[in-house]
Amino acid sequence: MKNIIAFVIFIVSLNIVTAQESITSYPVYSGKDLGLTYTPKAATFKIWAPTATAAKLNLYKSDLGGTATRSIAMNQGDNGIWYITVPENLKNSYYTFQVNIGNTWSEEVVDPYAKACGTNGLRAQVIDLKETNPIGWAGDTSPNFSVSNKQTDAVIYELHVRDASIHASSGIKNKGKFLGLAELGTKNSAGQTTGLSHIKELGVTHIHLLPFYDYNSVDETKSAVQYNWGYDPVNYNIPEGSYSTNPADGKVRIKELKELIKTMHSNGLRIVMDVVYNHTALTKNSNFNILVPDYYYRKRADGSFSDASSCGNETASEKAMFQKFMIESVVYWVNEYHIDGFRFDLMGIHDIQTMNMISDTLRKIKPSIVLYGEGWTSSSSPLPEDKRALKKNAAQLNGIAVFSDDMRDGIKGSVFNIDDRGFATGNISNSESVKFGIVAAGKHPQINYSKVNYSKEPYTAGPAGLINYADCHDNNILWDKIALSFKSASAAERTKMHELAYAIVLTAQGASFLHAGTEFLRSKNGVENSFDKGDIVNGIDWDLKTKNIASYQFIKSLVQIRRAHPAFRMQTAQQIATNINFENNLPTGIIAYTINGAAVGDNWKKIWIAYNGSQTPQTLTLPKGTWKVGLSSNGSSKMGNNFTLAGSSAVILYGQ
Repeated sequence: MKNIIAFVIFIVSLNIVTAQESITSYPVYSGKDLGLTYTPKAATFKIWAPTATAAKLNLYKSDLGGTATRSIAMNQGDNGIWYITVPENLKNSYYTFQVNIGNTWSEEVVDPYAKACGTNGLRAQVIDLKETNPIGWAGDTSPNFSVSNKQTDAVIYELHVRDASIHASSGIKNKGKFLGLAELGTKNSAGQTTGLSHIKELGVTHIHLLPFYDYNSVDETKSAVQYNWGYDPVNYNIPEGSYSTNPADGKVRIKELKELIKTMHSNGLRIVMDVVYNHTALTKNSNFNILVPDYYYRKRADGSFSDASSCGNETASEKAMFQKFMIESVVYWVNEYHIDGFRFDLMGIHDIQTMNMISDTLRKIKPSIVLYGEGWTSSSSPLPEDKRALKKNAAQLNGIAVFSDDMRDGIKGSVFNIDDRGFATGNISNSESVKFGIVAAGKHPQINYSKVNYSKEPYTAGPAGLINYADCHDNNILWDKIALSFKSASAAERTKMHELAYAIVLTAQGASFLHAGTEFLRSKNGVENSFDKGDIVNGIDWDLKTKNIASYQFIKSLVQIRRAHPAFRMQTAQQIATNINFENNLPTGIIAYTINGAAVGDNWKKIWIAYNGSQTPQTLTLPKGTWKVGLSSNGSSKMGNNFTLAGSSAVILYGQ
C-alpha cells in the first residue's frame, strides 16, 4: 500500500513539474505594442494569451453597469498574440477582454497593459494620451538635486498622497487628492507652511509617494471614507482613481497626476514611485491569471501558489513575459509621467537579472534615476536565494540600493519587539550596527562585523547600494517606537532621542530617507501597522510643526548640511574606508569619528562627528586642530580641546 501511495505522489509531482516546464516553454512575444494603440482613425487591441483558443473584445459606453455595445472576435497572431483593429474613432469608450481556455469563456478582464480605466479599474478606457498633458508638460524637466545627481546625493521623503492633505490643519483645499499635494502656499493654523511648500522648505531632494497606481482596496465611489496604503496592485500602468477628482473618466486621474509631477519639478523636487510588482491584489482572478493561467506566478511543489509576499501570491519575474512587463511598465512611467525613481516593494522576491535589466534600461533613458527596494521577502520563495535581489546579494545589483534594517534597528531597536531599544534610545550595545550603517554596509577596517545585529559581513559594493533610515510607513513611526519602548522617559528626553536618531541617519554614508512628518515628531497614536486605519491615525497633523518647531529646525539644518557637503555623500567604498576613522577608547555610549573632507573636495577640510547614546553627558578630548561647531544639539558645549556632549545628542565640528 505504501508503495502505491508513493507511486501516486511521484506521478502527481511529475505532472506538476511537467506542467511548469510546459508553461516556461510558452512562446514569447518581443513586440512593444501590447495593449491599446490609438489613433482617431483606428484602435488596435493586442493581448498575449498563448493557451486561448479564442478571444474577444467587449466595448462599453460607460465605465460601470450596462451591457456591451459590441463584442468583437479577435484574430490569432504569432507567439501567443490575439489582436483586433477597429477602424473607427473609439475615443472615450470603455473595453474589456475575454479568452476561451479549455472550451470555457473567462470572465471579463482588463488588459495588464491598459493605460487608462474607469471607476475601480473594472474597465479600461480608450483615450488620447496627448489630451492628458497639462499646459507646459512638453517643457517639464527633472530638476538637478546636486552637481552630479548621484544616488548618494538623494535625500528622500516618504509620503502617502492622502496623508499629506487630509488633516484639517493642512490648509489644503483638495484634500486627499493629487491636486491637494500640488497646492502651494498652504499653511497650518499658526501660519507655517504645509504640504508641498513645507517639503520644499525642508530641503529634501525626492518625494517618495506610496503606491499611486490603480489599487484594489479602496472603492473609488466611497473614497471619502476609505483608506489604504495601496500595496495591492490591480492596474499597474494607471494612476489610482481615489486620488483624482473624477475616477470615472480615465483622463482626469492621469492629467491631475501629471499636474502634481510638473508642480514638484518646477519647485525643485523629484518624484519616486513606490511599485509593487512582487504580487497582485488578486490571484486566480487577477488580470494576469485569467489571460494566462498560472504563468505569471511562482508555484510550490504541490502546485499551490507560492506566497513570499504573504499577500496570497508572488509573481515570477524570471519568466520572460513578466520580466518584459516589469521593464516596459517602469519605462512607460518614466517616459509618460517623467518619474524620477522607483522603490521596489519586497524586491527580494524578484530575480537579480531582471532588476539589473531594469536598472540598465532606465539609466539609458534617465541617468540620474534613483532606484532602491526592500532587500527581503515576507516569507520563503521557491526561487533560490542566490538568484534573488536580497540584501545579502546587494553587491550584485547595478546601482540599486537596499534598505538598511541593520541601521534602522541599531538606532531604535527591533521593529518586531516593541520593548527593544537601540543606540539612540540608550541600548549602547547596538553601537557596531550604527557604525556599520555609517559606512554604508561596506568593507571598513574598523567595523567588528561579529557585533552587527543582522549582517555579519559587508554586503554593498559602494554607498550607492544603501538607504539609511530610522522609520518608514511600516511598523511604528519613530516617535511612537521611542515612547512605547522607553515608557519612563519624559517627552523632552524622547525628543532628544528622536533628534539623535535623525542626526545619525543624515550624517551617515549612502542615501538618506525620512518618513513624512517625522521631522516634527509625527505620531500615529501607537498604531503599529496603519495600512487601513484611516485618516485619524494616518493624516499628518501639521500643527505639530508649530508645537515641535525646534526639532523641525534641527532636522532641516541636518538636511542642509548633508546637501552642502560631499563628505557625507561619498561615492565609493574605498573613499569611505580610507577617509572615515572611528575613534577608540571612548566613554561608554559614544560613537565618534573623523572624515577627511578635503579628500572628496569638501570645503570642510576635516570633520568630527560624535553621538552620545547614553542619557548622561560625556566629555571628550577633541582631535588636534582648530574646530568650529557646524551643528550641535541639546546643550552640548566646546571648551578648549574638550567637548562636553549632552545625553542623547549629536555634534558636527569642522576645521579648515
